[in-house]
Amino acid sequence: MSSVLGKSLAIIELLVNHPAGLTVSAIASEIDQPASGVHRTLQELARLGYVRQAQAQGDYALTIKLPAMGVGFLGRAGITDVAQPVLDELAAHSGELIRLSVIDGDRLTWVAVAQGATRGLRYDPGQEQGVVVHLASSAGGKAWLSSMSDEEALSLVSGQGLLRQAEGTGPNAPRSLTLLLEQLAQARALGYATAVDSYIAGMAAMAVPVRYHGHGQVLGCLSIAGPAVRMTAERMAVLAPRLQAAAIELGEAASGSQYFQAVVKAVEPARGMERKTA
Repeated sequence: MSSVLGKSLAIIELLVNHPAGLTVSAIASEIDQPASGVHRTLQELARLGYVRQAQAQGDYALTIKLPAMGVGFLGRAGITDVAQPVLDELAAHSGELIRLSVIDGDRLTWVAVAQGATRGLRYDPGQEQGVVVHLASSAGGKAWLSSMSDEEALSLVSGQGLLRQAEGTGPNAPRSLTLLLEQLAQARALGYATAVDSYIAGMAAMAVPVRYHGHGQVLGCLSIAGPAVRMTAERMAVLAPRLQAAAIELGEAASGSQYFQAVVKAVEPARGMERKTA
């Protein structure tokens, strides 16, 4: 991470997880860079409007500029316009948290959410919007992995890591590739992936891939999540047809999103080259 751009992005990505801000020394320690260089980068980011300093010698935190740019991109790309009505309807039907993640290269990122629970126990991790999904421990991640060959799935998992490096990881998160492959096989057999006490202790989720026009390129994953005491295997089986129908609806509506159209166009030439060399 020797470039100025790389250092700047490392600071921004770190501050995303610390809305209250961090000191220069704390930032330098986290990204393993000299404090003097970090201070210069922060001053430049502040000049450009991406970070602010609470007071003289105080902590540095992100401004609203970057999040606003992200929200604006999602709106102009048509992702939220296409997805939100479908998510809202599924949330109302299930009474649980609905999340849409989209594929961006070899990553899966949560971009849209709808909360159906209005009382009692709720799972509502609002801070996870924009977070890259951990593939091996989450229902959405396993739904995506189950849509590809085992070899492709293992390649993605090896790049990200089998275990999620975060507090709160559940006791049932797969701790071997053999167990993960068994869970992927189960997801293919059921038609949906599950994660119980896996991504987070006490939470259960189910997810399916969202395919372009129902059967084409995988664009992302749609999930239902809630407290594990409520999201039992029996309830998941009942919710599965509605979740699958919502994913098909999203796939049919994806042509109305410039972002999804771009994803499909980017994949088609690569597939054409594969057919020619086969």
